Amino acid sequence: MAADGMWVFGYGSLVWNPGFPVAERRIATLPDYARSFCMRSIHHRGSVAEPGLVLALDADPGTACKGVAIRVAEGAEEATLAALRERELISSAYLERHVSLMDENGQSIRALAYVIDPDHAQYCSGLALEEQAQIIATATGDRGPNDEYLYNTTAHLAELGIADPDLEWLTARVRELKTTME
Repeated sequence: MAADGMWVFGYGSLVWNPGFPVAERRIATLPDYARSFCMRSIHHRGSVAEPGLVLALDADPGTACKGVAIRVAEGAEEATLAALRERELISSAYLERHVSLMDENGQSIRALAYVIDPDHAQYCSGLALEEQAQIIATATGDRGPNDEYLYNTTAHLAELGIADPDLEWLTARVRELKTTME
């Protein structure tokens, strides 16, 4: 663990639901990765029979993902790591990595991040936004509806001043689809 404590990079649900005691948050950027609905969710936001989609960090040289560096409260590091592994590594589609982030003040932060394994069966990069919207509008898993995950992530990123045009488009489109389903 770094001298300044344990840091975790949040780019999806960890932004609004970290599930661990937080000492500090900083807007930060991870180079060479994109935030993407490239992981089929068969647990949290979908099922084996009807997979949903969740966000993952997809390796994409030349791009960058803006999210939140979250410092774990002192003394909670071990319990946090165990809880994160239980939550994020439920199907082994994510890989646990230590990454170098850059915060808004130009400071480097070494953080734990969960990135997609491109060789895993749940990896689904390249889905058209409309296809993503159709899936997200109907899927539900043990942590709730897939659309709730999308709405919460989009809203919390916007509150932090982090623009994500794909998520914003998906939010509008899924709301439209849900209206026609009622």
